[in-house]
Amino acid sequence: MTFGWFDASEEKTFGASLAQFFMERMPPDFDKSSKAFAKKQEELLNKMTQQVLQFRQAHKLNIYKKAQLGNSFKWALRDAGYESEYVDQMTSWLMLRC
Repeated sequence: MTFGWFDASEEKTFGASLAQFFMERMPPDFDKSSKAFAKKQEELLNKMTQQVLQFRQAHKLNIYKKAQLGNSFKWALRDAGYESEYVDQMTSWLMLRC
């Protein structure tokens, strides 16, 4: 086993940048009960899926690196003031695509 297996710096950076991308387009105070929210979220998740697929093609993700990516994403959203339940849903969505 090499030490590169534990080097997750790129994954952490990507997780934080993905969270930033999300936060710029979906503020924490967005009305989640509106129809506009559902449409906007769907469009945003499609764009994020493309970014995740591109990242996966360029990087070999092991379980540790996936965990670091998800953790970086999750805490960036929590620190920005998103509801815990919503953050958990978004993090689960991300982990299913990594």
